[in-house]
Amino acid sequence: MGIIGLKGESVVERLQKVMAQAGVGSRRACEELIKNNRVLVNGKPAVLGQRVDPETDVVLVDGRPLGLREPKRYFILNKPRGYVTTSKEQFGRRSVLDLVRVPERIYPVGRLDYDSEGLVLLTNDGELAYRVMHPKFQLPKTYKVRVRDQVTMDAVYRLRTGVMLSDGPTRPAQVEVLKAAQDSSVLRITITEGRNRQIRRMCSAVGYEVVRLVREAMGPLTLRGLAAGEYRALRPRELQRLFEAVGL
Repeated sequence: MGIIGLKGESVVERLQKVMAQAGVGSRRACEELIKNNRVLVNGKPAVLGQRVDPETDVVLVDGRPLGLREPKRYFILNKPRGYVTTSKEQFGRRSVLDLVRVPERIYPVGRLDYDSEGLVLLTNDGELAYRVMHPKFQLPKTYKVRVRDQVTMDAVYRLRTGVMLSDGPTRPAQVEVLKAAQDSSVLRITITEGRNRQIRRMCSAVGYEVVRLVREAMGPLTLRGLAAGEYRALRPRELQRLFEAVGL
């Protein structure tokens, strides 16, 4: 394949935005590619924050030219336990992308760790992915969480008002107690952040070990009608409501 430039309007934009719009990944993922020296612009290593003209500049990612912008695709998946939400996995574990068969290059938005289950959004729309993940847009994510032992109201209060983690205090969360038995408790927790293993770390900070975690909703999106391992395209109304929720 020969080296080609991007087609389209001659508008100078940040490189990570251009890459995201071309379906390479989320803006955050594109920034990591740039930091790891995997991107060239006109034959020279790219730098974070660099601006490019999509019509005239030649951008290579891992030696391959940035292609034409693909049609935007949007899917939700009910992730089973035992899958990672990354495109590539250094330990050879299964990825959620192994469950979705579509011709376009899509990627999971946000994190849901290997042992967790539930709703994953997959798309090649970099701007939407950026807004869904960035805490400033405050898109709520709701989780059903089972923990060991009987949860106390003091712990619930601390979760609701914010707890201190190694990377700083959390924002206040919505917490509903669904069950509080002697051996285990079930909570429904809604947060507007997306830190690594945040729910598990929050529960650990107040003295409880998570034994099962299921993401039930992401903004207006829910798992209704999807069995574990199943996926489907977003319906037009769902997509419209998601855009509205993140200010698009």
